[in-house]
Amino acid sequence: MKCPFCDYEDSKVVDTRPTEDNTIRRRRECLKCKGRFTTYEKIESSPIMVIKKDGTRQAFDRDKIINGMIKSCEKRPVSREKIENASDRIEKNIQNSMKKEIYSKDVGEMVMEELKKLDEVSYVRFASVYREFKDLQTFVDELEKIINKNESI
Repeated sequence: MKCPFCDYEDSKVVDTRPTEDNTIRRRRECLKCKGRFTTYEKIESSPIMVIKKDGTRQAFDRDKIINGMIKSCEKRPVSREKIENASDRIEKNIQNSMKKEIYSKDVGEMVMEELKKLDEVSYVRFASVYREFKDLQTFVDELEKIINKNESI
């Protein structure tokens, strides 16, 4: 950090404090002239774009994930808190990938994985809509995967 008094390019941090608007306030001291100055750091965030099936792009929306999961979990013993925690894990996973864009297919797969852990019926409900099961056999095949997995445990 360049000193505003003498233009020396090295300073030490004397004090660090978070502010109310999620920035970080740092008091610095120039190592050459001993002048003190304050800097503010703000986390740069750019919206993650979701690439839809038709190629269009829209900003990632956590509420869409929550709403889809709520519909799948309707009349099932899954609390709102569990749905929100699962949504948090999905969002964190997407942000930690450091990608600026993600395919909606990948988001859907993450949702299905979380639903599978929460409630298998909710998972099948979501999968039947998301994977657009064309016939009864496709639906049965998905159910058999779940049954076989449970039997092997």
